[in-house]
Amino acid sequence: MQGFLLSLSLVASLTLGVVASDPSELKIDVTLPVECDRKTQKGDNIQVHYRGTLAANGNKFDASYDRGTPFGFKLGGGQVIKGWDQGLLDMCIGEKRTLTVPPEFGYGNRGIGPIPAGSTLIFETELIGIQGVPNPESIVTKATDSASSVASEASETAEKASTKLAEKIASKVEEAAEVVGTIIADTDDTQEHNEL
Repeated sequence: MQGFLLSLSLVASLTLGVVASDPSELKIDVTLPVECDRKTQKGDNIQVHYRGTLAANGNKFDASYDRGTPFGFKLGGGQVIKGWDQGLLDMCIGEKRTLTVPPEFGYGNRGIGPIPAGSTLIFETELIGIQGVPNPESIVTKATDSASSVASEASETAEKASTKLAEKIASKVEEAAEVVGTIIADTDDTQEHNEL
């Protein structure tokens, strides 16, 4: 039973995405996967729309969406924080990603404007264009197998665990019935006393 609860807890954690990862690592979540022939590479001049918030409290500190103009820079050229230079590689035009940028990949122990020193930053990003690469006529999104497969696996695992638990309970009830039956049978075998 304890193993079952541990397994169920692990499945729930994976399903909810709350399994702890190393907080000092850059985390890249593709929120809108896109199919393409040409992905971003180091040295590309790219245009990105973004919204930046503080992980600590969710406060927005900047957003290109508010200005209506994407931000352009040379990818991998050190013009932006390390989290962007690494987190926006191998990206298709139209793709969206959420980057969780720890201080080591952001501004470190420096405070920059509304960003306190030592902050973990969350960036919702969308690749708008790559200089010299024609924009696709239409954006073709990929099926997100990972989310549906995790949910499907969790459902299957929970169903199997539930079935196993029901079988185990039925087995124990059956054993208990046999014991009770044996006890009742043993009491019926007592000798009759007809002294009167």
